[in-house]
Amino acid sequence: MNQATTANGASGAAYNEDIVRKFILAATFWGVIGFFAGTFIAFQLAFPALNLGLEWTTFGRLRPVHTSAVVFAFGGSVLFATSFYVVQRTCHVTLFGGKWLANCIFWGYQAFIVMAAAGYVLGITQSKEYAEPEWYADLWLAVIWVAYLVVFMGTLMTRRVSHIYVANWFFLAFIITVAMLHIVNNLTIPVILFGGESFSKSYIWASGVQDAMTQWWYGHNAVGFFLTAGFLGLMYYFVPKQAERPVYSYRLSIIHFWALVFLYIWAGPHHLHYTSLPDWTQTLGMTFSIMLWMPSWGGMINGLMTLSGAWDKLRTDPVLRFLIASIAFYGMSTFEGPAMAIKAVNGLSHYTDWTIGHVHSGALGWVAFVSFGSMYYLVPRLWGRARLYSLRLVTYHFWIATIGIVLYITSMWISGIMQGLMWRAYDDLGFLQYSFIESVEAMHPYYVIRACGGALFATGSLIMVWNFIKTIKGDIREEDGYVAPQSAAAE
Repeated sequence: MNQATTANGASGAAYNEDIVRKFILAATFWGVIGFFAGTFIAFQLAFPALNLGLEWTTFGRLRPVHTSAVVFAFGGSVLFATSFYVVQRTCHVTLFGGKWLANCIFWGYQAFIVMAAAGYVLGITQSKEYAEPEWYADLWLAVIWVAYLVVFMGTLMTRRVSHIYVANWFFLAFIITVAMLHIVNNLTIPVILFGGESFSKSYIWASGVQDAMTQWWYGHNAVGFFLTAGFLGLMYYFVPKQAERPVYSYRLSIIHFWALVFLYIWAGPHHLHYTSLPDWTQTLGMTFSIMLWMPSWGGMINGLMTLSGAWDKLRTDPVLRFLIASIAFYGMSTFEGPAMAIKAVNGLSHYTDWTIGHVHSGALGWVAFVSFGSMYYLVPRLWGRARLYSLRLVTYHFWIATIGIVLYITSMWISGIMQGLMWRAYDDLGFLQYSFIESVEAMHPYYVIRACGGALFATGSLIMVWNFIKTIKGDIREEDGYVAPQSAAAE
């Protein structure tokens, strides 16, 4: 049996699909919340009056709500759903620990999301030097994440096939590394058991540059393993399934995995160029960041070449279009990232909107698109439907979201490069040519374009929600020229 196209249910196992359905519904809900929260704060930057004069609705309070809703609530729920779905089918066993433990993970994770969002809005957050009540949310998440590891690892260990499919390698690396990152970066010692005051790890270990290094060891590897390795697990399962082709090179996928895991962990210092971080550490981070380009593009090539002999499917299959476009965005982002890690380039790009454009080309183009494609694949199968309600609506979603992404990232690229050039412009006497407020005024039209792009992307998610509702109800829209590649019955 080809390892890339392992058949479902070969052992006759009764899979736990209820937990997958719950996480898919949660991902859909949190995605809409996160996308519209991001759109609102984008308009706040363009039109500050939208801060409304209330402390709970300011950009500073709502920005982390948007980030956490999109990354951890939407993205995390997608990862839970897909990892639980994939590990059962590639191992031919149901989830380890039974339905009770899986449900504890679901409701515990949703409770964590609500706790975190409430803390952001109410101003109950933690810093490096002093931690307010949010330490309890960190402890709660650590428990949930360890339970997640137990379920996933237990399922792998009780598998009924000899090999471990490559998607599970990426899922496992993501789960283990995120646990390590979360625990180390959020170490705190409560001073009062039921109070908010606590000592952070800075008091335990060190402060200043060491603490900054730890923060970016956490920050960049959260990108590397939560937003990259985890979603590569989606790519390696759902692209071959939707294309009905085996992975182009299973050997290349293993090389991709080990090279990515080894190199990514060293790249964090590139966020601290031109700071008090030792120069050798900055150079080390830059070097490993550049080296990351090779395994990243190896994975991109592997994903794209999986369509060898099946490129014509892109004309009729909008779900596959989402998946392949996400791989293209992955390749673009993983080229741009190492380029921005080069010190000379970083001197222009850092602290500017160029970084925002780069982040969102990866977050919207790679993470969201591969998630959308995987969710479109899963929904009809999880609810036992012949196909999605409307493939034409998937096409509308794809193009509306794509236009939104292009508006977003191009406006931020232009704005960011303009910022960098204005901040370093000097007149003939050696004085700064522009004041900071002049650079802010110059960014306004690009902020408006960015907000409009975000609005288009969020609108696309509403089309997806309607499609899911109608699919779950069992409706099918009659459409000419669209052919579903695979029915739910074949899964």
